[in-house]
Amino acid sequence: MAKGSLSVGVVGGTGYTGVELLRLLLAHDAVQVTTVTSRQQAGRPVADLFANLRGHLALNFVAPQDACLTDCDVVFFATPNGTAMKSTAELLDAGVRVIDLAADFRLRDQQLWEQWYGQDHCAANLLAEAVYGLPEINRQAIASARLVANPGCYPTAVQLGFLPLLEAGIVATDSLIADCKSGVSGAGRQAVVASLFSEVDGNFKAYGVPGHRHLPEIEQGLAAVAGKAVGLTFVPHLVPMRRGILATLYADLLDPAIDLQALFSVRYADEHFVDVLPAGSHPETRTVMGANHCRLAVHHPQGRRRVVVLSVIDNLLKGAAGQAVQNMNIMFGLPETCGLNGIALMP
Repeated sequence: MAKGSLSVGVVGGTGYTGVELLRLLLAHDAVQVTTVTSRQQAGRPVADLFANLRGHLALNFVAPQDACLTDCDVVFFATPNGTAMKSTAELLDAGVRVIDLAADFRLRDQQLWEQWYGQDHCAANLLAEAVYGLPEINRQAIASARLVANPGCYPTAVQLGFLPLLEAGIVATDSLIADCKSGVSGAGRQAVVASLFSEVDGNFKAYGVPGHRHLPEIEQGLAAVAGKAVGLTFVPHLVPMRRGILATLYADLLDPAIDLQALFSVRYADEHFVDVLPAGSHPETRTVMGANHCRLAVHHPQGRRRVVVLSVIDNLLKGAAGQAVQNMNIMFGLPETCGLNGIALMP
C-alpha cells in the first residue's frame, strides 16, 4: 500500500485513547489522517490541545455533523459507550470500515449489553456481524471484517493470560480468578473526583467488586475458547500510576504435571505482540509502557494444583489504541507491525 494512501477518520479525538491513537496513526506510513472530530473543541487546532502533535498534524477538530467520514477508508470511534452505534450503519453502507474502541459491539447479547451499560442499543442488528478484535484469537475473521469491536483493556490482559490454559483444557473453568490493577488513565480524561491527583497519589483501592462492565466481556471471550460457560471472579484495582495494567490470574490445574512454560511458549511463538518471559519471571508494567505488547509469565507455585499467570499491558496501547491499529493493519492486509514497532519507555 502506498504511503499515506489509507484515509482515516477519528471520531472523538480528545481523550487519552484518542491522542494515543493519533500519535500512532501519524507515524504510520500507509495512513493519512483526514478528519478528527470533537463536539466541544470544533474549530480548534488539534495540536493546540495536544502539544505533542505539533509539527505532525495541521488539522482542526471538526464537529461530528460536519465531518466527511464517508470519504474515509476506515473510521475509528474513540468515544464514550453508546456513540458509535448511532453512526456505524451509515458508514458501513458507504463502504467505510469501522473500528470501535468503546464497548458498543463487544457483547453479542443485546439484553446483556443493555443491562450492563444502562441504555438501549440502537444497532442491535450489527452485533452478530461485529468481529471481536483480539487478533491472537480472531485474526482470520478480522481480516475480512467491516466492523471490529476493539477489546477492553482488562479483557485483553485477562484473556491473553488465560487463553493457553483454556485452549488446552487443563484447568477447572468454574473457579477462575482475575485480580487486576490499572493506572488511572484507564478512567479516561474527564474531570472526576476519584481521578484527581490528591485522591489517587499514595492510595491503592479495589473498585467494581459487585460487578464491573468488563466482566461479561471477559466471560464471553473465555467461554468461547473453553467451549462452555466459565465461572470468573474479577476484581479491578486502581493504583497511583498513569498507565499500565497488571493482571494476576489464578486457575486450578486438572493435571499438575503439565509443562506450563512450554504450553505458553508454543502458543505464542508466532505472536509478535505477546512475549512469554523465561520461567520464574515477574513482568513489570513499565516494560510495556508506550508499546503494543503483552508480556506474560506463568508460575506453578510449589508444584501444587494452582497455576498463576502474570500479564502486563499498557492499557492505552495493547489495551486500546495500539490494538486498534493492529486490527486496522489486519483489515487492510498490511503487516501487523506497521506503525507499532515502538519500544517501551524506560524508566
